[in-house]
Amino acid sequence: MKNHKKFFKKTKLLPIDEFFQKILYEKKIGYYNTNHPFGKDGDYLTAPKISNLFSEMIAIWIISTWENFNKPKVFNIVELGPGDGSLMKVLIDVFKKFPNFNNAKKIYFYEKSKLLISNQKKYFNKKQVSWIDNFDKVRKGPVIFFGNEFLDAIPIKQFIKKKNIVLEKYFQINQVDNIEEIFKKASKKDVQIIKSFKTLKKLKFIEFPKLGFKILDKIIKKIQKFEGCLLLIDYGYVKQANKNTLQSVKRHKKNDILKNLGEADVTSHVNFSLLDEYFLKNKMKVKKTITQNEFLRKLGIIERAEILGKKMKFSDQTNLYLRLKRLLSPKSMGDLFKVILAYKFKKNNYLGFD
Repeated sequence: MKNHKKFFKKTKLLPIDEFFQKILYEKKIGYYNTNHPFGKDGDYLTAPKISNLFSEMIAIWIISTWENFNKPKVFNIVELGPGDGSLMKVLIDVFKKFPNFNNAKKIYFYEKSKLLISNQKKYFNKKQVSWIDNFDKVRKGPVIFFGNEFLDAIPIKQFIKKKNIVLEKYFQINQVDNIEEIFKKASKKDVQIIKSFKTLKKLKFIEFPKLGFKILDKIIKKIQKFEGCLLLIDYGYVKQANKNTLQSVKRHKKNDILKNLGEADVTSHVNFSLLDEYFLKNKMKVKKTITQNEFLRKLGIIERAEILGKKMKFSDQTNLYLRLKRLLSPKSMGDLFKVILAYKFKKNNYLGFD
């Protein structure tokens, strides 16, 4: 736990969402401001890095949704947490093949990390993308927000219930300068919010994305004002469990969450049933959560792979299908990753969900 005290600064006690917010996003010392996490040389691989087919399917989905919205002349696309820009590079190439759509689209990157922004600017210019740290620049509609592995990177709160009392988990520096976990009585406001969700009622151990919901609140306001939708793809679960899903990865291997602080990624699994209930509470329409496997198959990823494979030599075909298997296999990303769509629009038919 070398240098862990720098993350506490003026306090010796932090709720775990604030603690991990500092670990991941603190200026100059946070993980996303000091590391290049993506790809083989980083700490983890995302779907766009595994295969361009994933990104092509997202591009087709976005164009289809634009058509669903009656082909507006101005169409906003906000990528949440674009990372190294791998997804958008492919999207832009696909968009060029659809001139009417390409002329209508306006692309925004919602990104917190200054390091990642500087890297993104090596591949994209201001004519292609606008960088934003809030959603005020989106002044017309409709608007699509989408995020691949966005919510899992936003720190969560953790609570336990003991004899109807809700306690919140904190980290503190003890007398020998080590980090230890303690539980304190949760604030009345947090208890009230937690108890308002039916999804969480029977749980003794609760993970709650308070910071994530604050961002989603702002996104929902934009969608409700201008019409549009929010597509989220992330690893997570639908069936509720009393489980601690916090995890850390460094160089593609599991890492103790309290080791290599600021040098390893920390994430949690997304509770899609809670997300569904949250959207409905906020008067959004929601499509039933489906697996990444189901979503990509419905978008035509198998057919696209077959078309590409016909033009390839055997070794390239093998590589293509191995990557496809990783995206679709239930033992890999296929079932672990889920897809949810929340929207406000008069039409209810969306590619991949019907």
